[in-house]
Amino acid sequence: MVTPDADAGGANPFADPPDSRDPIRRFRGRIAGGVSIVTSGTGRDRAGLTVSSLMVAEGEPGLVYLLVGSTSDLFGQLELTGRFVVHICAGKQRELAEVFAGLRPSPGGTFAGRAVSQSEYGDILDDIGTRAYCSVVAMREESYSVLVSGAIDRVEAGGESRDPLLFHRGAYGRLA
Repeated sequence: MVTPDADAGGANPFADPPDSRDPIRRFRGRIAGGVSIVTSGTGRDRAGLTVSSLMVAEGEPGLVYLLVGSTSDLFGQLELTGRFVVHICAGKQRELAEVFAGLRPSPGGTFAGRAVSQSEYGDILDDIGTRAYCSVVAMREESYSVLVSGAIDRVEAGGESRDPLLFHRGAYGRLA
């Protein structure tokens, strides 16, 4: 069972009324998904975005598939570098996920004041220990997004989290 965080607040005052919302978006919103932050680029040329439209396929190589908006800074860095890092968020990273989703202000930018290390795949958010380092295999427009396929080159599974951060029906939550 997914329960919203206690401090998640009430309904979004900017959200469209239920009867005027896109039915496909409403359907998608009912699929609970793990929350990740994807980063690409380093230093001044870096971008990060909270992503819950993500799937991992086992195999040789393992692959990750994610949907990214073509107007996002992350998409621009993916095109430029061809590499990215997927960070899997735990419940305690809710505020960080909100910053990278553009839902919470962060004076100085999304990376400001954060412990960050650099890698050839993109900046690493040091506070998130589970991550995959990926190389772009393909990018293809799909509806309103771009489907990014990436080969998983390396995985770091830092610490077992039994408290994953989830996204469901427009809100962050945790397993109850």
